[in-house]
Amino acid sequence: MRTLVIEDQPDLLRTLAKTLREEGFAVDTAADGEEGLTKALYTGYDAIVLDLMLPKLNGWEFLERLRQSRDMPVLVLTARDAVPDRIRGLDGGADDYLTKPCDLDELLARVRALIRRSAGKPTPRIEIDDVVIDTASRRAEKAGNQLTSPLANIPSSTFMMLRRGSVVSRTELYEHLLDEDEDTLSNVIDVHVYRLRKKIGQDFLKTRRGLGYCIE
Repeated sequence: MRTLVIEDQPDLLRTLAKTLREEGFAVDTAADGEEGLTKALYTGYDAIVLDLMLPKLNGWEFLERLRQSRDMPVLVLTARDAVPDRIRGLDGGADDYLTKPCDLDELLARVRALIRRSAGKPTPRIEIDDVVIDTASRRAEKAGNQLTSPLANIPSSTFMMLRRGSVVSRTELYEHLLDEDEDTLSNVIDVHVYRLRKKIGQDFLKTRRGLGYCIE
């Protein structure tokens, strides 16, 4: 899963990006609202973490312009904790609102919940036949037996399972699973597909030649 963090405090921006990456997310960053909006309009993020008090373009203006064309989930993370600010943020297009300072585990839980809800999966447990992924505990099972990496710890597995029945192209996989600093010509997709099939079985993830991959 690919996220965008828009925050003008350098230390906090680094902390948030590091926390999300350690959880397995691909992370892009922006230090002002204009840069963040440019990235958000041209990249299909699974979630955005947005500060409100930003230079060049504040968070409320960012939301107004983003919502004119994109519906990706947005979590506002801000020091503005007054009720009118919360109302303005939520009514302005935010999907969730969290005040600083925040617990990083709560932030991660809220981001995961936003992604699940946007995919129509309100609970952290995703089941396909005898394969189960719990996105909260980062545990995976097949036929009741616990699986280790890559299935439990790489969000690409969750990304594919949330799109069951749809063909996902290699381009879409790269866009959602690699951040802006990673080499889009790397073989990470091939490696993950190979390991996923090795763990679960060749028939779990189908190849649609010339189109991409599909979990039927």
